[in-house]
Amino acid sequence: MQSVIHVNLPQNSYEIAIATGSLDKLGAWMSGEESKPLNLGKKVLLVSNPAIFKRYGERAIASLTAAGFEVASCILPAGEQYKTLTSLQKIYNLALENRLERSSTMVALGGGVIGDMTGFAAASWLRGINFVQVPTSLLAMVDAAIGGKTGVNHPKGKNLIGAFHQPRLVLIDPDVLKTLPPREFRAGIAEVIKYGVIWDADLFAKLEQSSRLDQLRYLEEEILQIILKHSCQAKAIVVGKDEKESGLRALLNYGHTIGHAVESLTGYKSVNHGEAVAIGMVAAGQIAVDIRSWNKAAAERQNELIKKAGLPTKLPTGLDVEEIINSLQTDKKVESGKVRFVLPTQIGAATVTDRVPPDVLRQVLWQMQ
Repeated sequence: MQSVIHVNLPQNSYEIAIATGSLDKLGAWMSGEESKPLNLGKKVLLVSNPAIFKRYGERAIASLTAAGFEVASCILPAGEQYKTLTSLQKIYNLALENRLERSSTMVALGGGVIGDMTGFAAASWLRGINFVQVPTSLLAMVDAAIGGKTGVNHPKGKNLIGAFHQPRLVLIDPDVLKTLPPREFRAGIAEVIKYGVIWDADLFAKLEQSSRLDQLRYLEEEILQIILKHSCQAKAIVVGKDEKESGLRALLNYGHTIGHAVESLTGYKSVNHGEAVAIGMVAAGQIAVDIRSWNKAAAERQNELIKKAGLPTKLPTGLDVEEIINSLQTDKKVESGKVRFVLPTQIGAATVTDRVPPDVLRQVLWQMQ
């Protein structure tokens, strides 16, 4: 499997390379042997978490070293609860210790949490240095690693501290998915379903044709190729048209408004990002049905896909509806005090609105308990 997708921006365009076995050629991709020259400096800080580094760190470092890079590593605790300014300080400390310069590069080897933190560190170190994404989770491959959104969480909300900072390269090796825990694979499928609902009806139909979506081992190679390529293309097109989320890119937040509230209120522990997005999509879909912008049959098709992927369709036990509604006010997408929701209009299309009646929102959440 190999394909290259271009993210075309007015400045800082880059490639998403999907290539089986590419982890062992990371140095070659970064040095320009496998792609166009990136003109990166020699110093690299590789950022990962203990489990990922144990599995893939030596291979990544060996590849970088063979290509002539000088590599240091930074290992951060795993988990959304560690996506904080405290963790960021460790990256900065090692950047200083290893004398990273403006030509140097930070490489994120891991999932969305590592990618977000490494990207923000790169955006803010010396007012911005190079950054390469090497995603190891499905969720990061199809979503988090693409588009330049970086940041850390505030105790009161997800990703409230951050910056837009595009990577120089996104290198995806599908082989690493073979060691991804099934729950994390399912979390990634949530984002894939999102693309199908808001953008790509053909992708949605392909997912419906698959007998199972809950584990990688049940997926045919062709379906995995479609999932990776179609999802990356959708993200690349949207980011290319709206880099800083002033309009179209807001559609990518489908399911995330309520999803982020669920993550935050559960302390980023009992519900992972993909599970929260799945819950948010069910809620947003029902809101769309209730205000008559989407039909019930389409909503049921979406919910069946979510169930097929082994993802939740109900709120976590004990979560208070009023707390969720209050939490929505701290969402990044609030404008003039109004919460904006992404709502589907048909399979493959959606819109953004701030006109969801409070009683409809409350009723939908109550029904999901």
